Amino acid sequence: MQITIIHGQNHKGSTYHIAKQLADKLEGEITEFFLPRDFDSFCVGCNTCFGKSELLCPHRERLNPITEALNKADVIILASPVYVYHVSGAMKVLLDHYGYQWMVHRPNERMFSKQAVCISTAAGAGMKSTNKDMADSTFFWGVAKTYKLGVAVFAVSWDSISEKIKGKIDKKTTNLASEIKRNYGKIKPTLKTKAFFSVMRIVQRKGWNEADRVYWQEKGWTGNIRPWNK
Repeated sequence: MQITIIHGQNHKGSTYHIAKQLADKLEGEITEFFLPRDFDSFCVGCNTCFGKSELLCPHRERLNPITEALNKADVIILASPVYVYHVSGAMKVLLDHYGYQWMVHRPNERMFSKQAVCISTAAGAGMKSTNKDMADSTFFWGVAKTYKLGVAVFAVSWDSISEKIKGKIDKKTTNLASEIKRNYGKIKPTLKTKAFFSVMRIVQRKGWNEADRVYWQEKGWTGNIRPWNK
């Protein structure tokens, strides 16, 4: 099992430890990235990725290692502490660069067989909206199954979290790892994903732009081929 973790912070706090704990329990090969250390370029809104090709993105060279790791992964873990009820700015900056592969444009067929986990922590609240920030991307990428794990740690560092809460975290990551393992290699997109794809299939017969229209036609998706049927 190939696991890619995107940490939405450079420091190794509560969110990091929970993401790493889950990944270790999955017992696969782990690739990790820390933001903004490994990517810190703001999208400049040039629309080149949408209208022409993502290969022309001015930040492509720095983005490539992360893109390749996401493509290779069986399980994608997106982890961000809560920053004013949302993901960290660094995580948002990264996700902005993958708008071109939302189903409304040019989805990557490899995503439709993957599982993803969105993890967030806070001293108090905000995990639901933070996980939604990340899960919006995994859904619109076409990821077959996305799990959400939000934890109120009532602390500002991993070492200061109570043993009772750490015990609950351990139980949650154990259960989640077991479910991911059970689904490994046989996961299929949800009905919601398939329905949205079907709507986009109709739209892409004409397309938002030429790049999208040609992409869908070349994949055969405007006909009878589907990315999850291989």
